[in-house]
Amino acid sequence: MHIRTARGEDVPALLDIYNYEVEHGVSTLDLTKRTQDQWQAWFAAHNRDNHPLMVAEEEGTVAGYASLSPYREKEAYRSTVELSIYIHPDFRRQGVASGLMQAILELARQDQGTHTVVSVITSGNAASARLHEKFGFTFCGTIRQVGMKFGRYQDIDNYELIVE
Repeated sequence: MHIRTARGEDVPALLDIYNYEVEHGVSTLDLTKRTQDQWQAWFAAHNRDNHPLMVAEEEGTVAGYASLSPYREKEAYRSTVELSIYIHPDFRRQGVASGLMQAILELARQDQGTHTVVSVITSGNAASARLHEKFGFTFCGTIRQVGMKFGRYQDIDNYELIVE
């Protein structure tokens, strides 16, 4: 596995990975697939400031990605970022998520503008919870019935990691 900074030519593969979850999973509570234009704008907002976007490749195929994005719009939240990790279904349970987590957290620790990494996980995603706990994240609480997807209310679990 090779982990590197995302490039513009990766956008279609990243979009496919994300849209798979929109249609089939609850890792995102988006209900409508994202478009190429939307994902180009999302891509353009990364790999600057304290918002890296990394991809994992397996034999030239994008196997997954990790990003740190703004946590909230208010200026006071600038040093807090929100972590997202998405893995292509064909590459799950092969260490891709752990490799991406290690790489993105190393960047966060090296960045003097980043203090806190927050992750919001749809409740019931035991693999994601274990991954976060393995890397030192602390569970901060559940917000119950915050989103409706696949005909039922979804809870979200909040995790944090201070990286200073």
